[in-house]
Amino acid sequence: MGKIQQFRHFLFVDLWHVTDNTILSKPTRIIYSVLKTIILSIRGFVNKDLNIRASGLTYSLMFAIVPILAMVLAVAKGFGFDGIIENSLNKSFLGQMNMVPTIMGFVERYLDTAQGGAFIGVGLLILLWAVYSFFRTVEQSFNGIWNVRQSRSIPRQLTNYIFILFLIPVLMVVTSGLSIFLNTAAAGLSHLAFLQDVQTGLVKFLSFVIAWGVFTWMYMAIPNTKVRFMSALIPGVVIGTLFQLLQTLSVYIIVFLSRTSVVYGAFASIPLLLTWLQWSCLMILVGAEMSFSIQNQEEFEYETELNTISRRYKDFVMLYLLQVIIRRFEADEAPLTTHQLAQQEHLPTRLVNLLVRRLTEVGILREVHITGEEERTYQPALDTHQITVGMVYERIGRQGSEMFLQSPTPAMQDFWQRYSVVQSQNSTFDRVFVRDL
Repeated sequence: MGKIQQFRHFLFVDLWHVTDNTILSKPTRIIYSVLKTIILSIRGFVNKDLNIRASGLTYSLMFAIVPILAMVLAVAKGFGFDGIIENSLNKSFLGQMNMVPTIMGFVERYLDTAQGGAFIGVGLLILLWAVYSFFRTVEQSFNGIWNVRQSRSIPRQLTNYIFILFLIPVLMVVTSGLSIFLNTAAAGLSHLAFLQDVQTGLVKFLSFVIAWGVFTWMYMAIPNTKVRFMSALIPGVVIGTLFQLLQTLSVYIIVFLSRTSVVYGAFASIPLLLTWLQWSCLMILVGAEMSFSIQNQEEFEYETELNTISRRYKDFVMLYLLQVIIRRFEADEAPLTTHQLAQQEHLPTRLVNLLVRRLTEVGILREVHITGEEERTYQPALDTHQITVGMVYERIGRQGSEMFLQSPTPAMQDFWQRYSVVQSQNSTFDRVFVRDL
């Protein structure tokens, strides 16, 4: 039992005391990073209710799947690629369930309705709104995972969503074109059996590469925040691989669950489709959580201690960081970002962000934008000879709202007046008894 407790303590406490600055070996650093990513992803899965989010996303997708396919086919028809799109759908999970003819019938009727609505443009507006609502739900889900409170502006959203609608048929066409090219090349060398095996392997590998690229792009582009490439690539490869394996296993799943037709009859495809969509949405959201965990591991270093940090120690670190920034400024050295400060001084990034933001809010530091860089750096906002410890404490102490009570008692008002006078005369209160205030 002791070893289990030690291992648990290592996973939830000791592991988060180890930073990249304290690890010299690259393999060890990778192992620790993988462990942190797994722990944060599991915790995010539970705390952020990813299963519930996936269910909501599945519900939205069920309503939006026909309008989305209608838009994709409308774009593909404009370029004469609608036959390729339908062929790609037949090779997917939907084709395995013989649902493509039914869905295509829905799409055709949907397009006819949109073109001939009772009011001019009403059908098209409904179609566009259904597509927009789904993509916006996806973006909100990703922003929730990344703790991003503000969504993109509506013009930016529309631009991104239109780009996605054009990207989907292009990817399908490119994939089909490469598959046809490889099949044609292999047919010319049909007398060499091993080349046919190589061709089959290349086609399968190509589908994996495209899946990796699509998921990596999703994890970088959808959240309304800057996502580093490696933070998107790793979950993109993992989830892209799992998604392709799910597609491969779909045939076996259909065979295994074919007995449901006895119970559901003609509706047997509906639970299968819902299950597939649920798992697909869940994998996508797990990948987004994994991307967040990879990029924000430093935010969770010393998490237990930061939640219980004393005011004195927090003030000490704040003054130390302020001194570092002031000395760099006086030495005419380049200003640093909060990440660089944390790395240089071996401090938790979360604590540095908190303290530097507080010093900026009270006007002691100011943000400096360097051309070509997205992250902000920080410099003193005042003459460094005016920045005293007392001034810092006074500004920090006055930050926020005061005397907001609607009906304070007369005794409390008198106490506030005496407190303010004594504080201005002796900020340390070293000789003031509380009973005498």
